[in-house]
Amino acid sequence: MITSKGVAGVPRASLVILLGTASSFGLPTEPIFIILGIDELMDMARTSVNVIGNCLATVVIAKSEGEYVSLE
Repeated sequence: MITSKGVAGVPRASLVILLGTASSFGLPTEPIFIILGIDELMDMARTSVNVIGNCLATVVIAKSEGEYVSLE
């Protein structure tokens, strides 16, 4: 969890985190390069989930604080 904080906002950062984590545990890093081809699609999905989660969390906190104003 600590190593992945902020990964969704930086393109291709997940590969760097995976490589760093694998090398720190003594695991082989070569298999990580296999996902290099599909990482762009995975990166877009991670980013969209991150943005949706941030927006949802903002609305939940605003409602709990009584600051949410509906546009209806």
